[in-house]
Amino acid sequence: MRTVYNSSNYGNDLKITKQDAKNCSHSGSCDLDVSELMKKPYIKKQLAKLEPIQLAKELNEYGAWDETELKDHQKNLERWLWISCGDISEGK
Repeated sequence: MRTVYNSSNYGNDLKITKQDAKNCSHSGSCDLDVSELMKKPYIKKQLAKLEPIQLAKELNEYGAWDETELKDHQKNLERWLWISCGDISEGK
């Protein structure tokens, strides 16, 4: 199982297999796919290590969520996993 790192500015690095990344970065809603990927032990372990403040800072730079939305750490984990999958599958 070959994994690839996403890019992060605040230490929110994730290693994801290319296939898992591809499965969560298709056209249309990826919510269910991201939810399923979050259950995989190798992802779950990495997500548990992410610091809420650092993750909110990372996501804030995208400008897609307001301060209230960025207080929800669980949603931030979902957002970051989805973004990371997109970056990996696009080869960034």
